[in-house]
Amino acid sequence: MLNVTSAPLRQLGGVRILATGSYAPEQIVTNADLASLGCDPDWIVQRTGVHERRRAPPEIATSDLAVSAAQRCLASANCPPGDVDLVIVATFTPDFPAPATACLVQDRLGINAPAFDLNAACAGFFYALVTGMQFVSSGCARRALVIGADTNTRVVDPRDPKIYPIFGDGAGAVLLAPGEPDQGFLAYTLGADGSGVDLLRMPMGGTREPPHVPGVESGRHYLWMEGRPVFKWAVRIIPQSTREVLAAAQVTLDQVRGVILHQANARIIDAVAAELEIPPQKVWRNIERYGNTSAGSIPLVLDEHVRAGELRRGDLLLISGFGAGLAWGTGLLRW
Repeated sequence: MLNVTSAPLRQLGGVRILATGSYAPEQIVTNADLASLGCDPDWIVQRTGVHERRRAPPEIATSDLAVSAAQRCLASANCPPGDVDLVIVATFTPDFPAPATACLVQDRLGINAPAFDLNAACAGFFYALVTGMQFVSSGCARRALVIGADTNTRVVDPRDPKIYPIFGDGAGAVLLAPGEPDQGFLAYTLGADGSGVDLLRMPMGGTREPPHVPGVESGRHYLWMEGRPVFKWAVRIIPQSTREVLAAAQVTLDQVRGVILHQANARIIDAVAAELEIPPQKVWRNIERYGNTSAGSIPLVLDEHVRAGELRRGDLLLISGFGAGLAWGTGLLRW
């Protein structure tokens, strides 16, 4: 891997989050439910922090999760679909390789606007959030619907007791609009290190290795992860990028209302919090109940806290997404 030590720091102001929404399938799968697959419930908690996760039924796909989250978001904003002029869906589990899942969502919602997918895996929502905010900040959009959605249980191997228990299905959405000059990202950074591509990937299904029967039989279409180096990378890059962002914004963690990290693994969240000395009450999380929902994880957590009334105008929120690519993004957002 490259020794990527930093990425450019930017500002992105004049944009606000009008509303949030989220959705997770009704079916709850507990650790005890996975015992029949050879998964030790105690091991799952100790190594991942996950107690339960949501699983979509066969008839539900990523676009369905995204539509439900978006509908709740638009309802919260009292925004008719006709007012939305951009749709971005962050996902690495699309309904089809083509067309974009965002086009399915756009049609289902009755939105007349450009729509496209963005694939940065577990960093996808942060990448999509920055992209949507850039459209709004530049005046190219006034109501941008940004969705993170993944149906992870379809792409993880149920025969793998170390990876399968981590993931769940879910989606979250935010509606962006022009804001006051002091709203938006006071500082943010996006980065990638493609030399780590082999640490977290789905080997088969693309043009490098199109689907074939022997590959399916051996599970090459499933997500594969080398956990230890990914863990080490995450607990290095998140504190580093957080310190850089806070320094650029001239803000201390004491001034931050809440911290939302991608809900990859409770051990990663705990290690980052310990390294940065973040008080537990500031670390907003739901991995215990939802598992790793990939691009859905950050907006799921955000929506829970927004609906609980825990964010007020002017509050500072630290957000960090990270995952396959390897890709990451960290930003300090003024509400």
